[in-house]
Amino acid sequence: MKAKICGLTNLEDALIACEAGADALGFVFYEKSPRAVTKEQVKKICESLPPFVKRVGLFVNVEAKFVDEVCDFCGLDLAQIHFEATKEFFDALKTPYIKVVRATCKEDIVKYKNEYILVDAFVESYGGEGKRVALEWFDGVDCSKIILAGGLTHENLSEIKPYGFYGVDVSSGVEATKGKKDKAKVEAFVRNSKS
Repeated sequence: MKAKICGLTNLEDALIACEAGADALGFVFYEKSPRAVTKEQVKKICESLPPFVKRVGLFVNVEAKFVDEVCDFCGLDLAQIHFEATKEFFDALKTPYIKVVRATCKEDIVKYKNEYILVDAFVESYGGEGKRVALEWFDGVDCSKIILAGGLTHENLSEIKPYGFYGVDVSSGVEATKGKKDKAKVEAFVRNSKS
């Protein structure tokens, strides 16, 4: 499985994630999040990162133009659209993106079955609370294009392995405190996602 470490706020943690073998790094451009970062911070971090690691910006309730400007400024590869955006929004977006499905039931998961999506548990605050999606919702579902987020830790990855997810995304599950990663947890999470 691919592994994404999200909610990064500093270069030290970003490099720890890279050295651990993470496939993608996530930066939160949502000012209400305790893990919120500015485009200037992220540009500086990205300038010091090794190649071949995807850089992803997470966005909530903004215009497509803002997403494109931030991603271009920071040198990001992908936008994670963490809200129920309109078709017009996606049509206007120039940056490659992944839709986030904030799942409240099994039906939410299967409506995008031909697209790569990130599935997170529905919470009012748009994630980062460690709430899990009900695993039984994935029974009988082709999960090969789904990235699972929400409530994941290095200890519970074994429970999701049989579903064949494309990838996993973690933020609070590898933290020492909000916005600061725990090196051992990051390493264990990436290792367990790949084993």
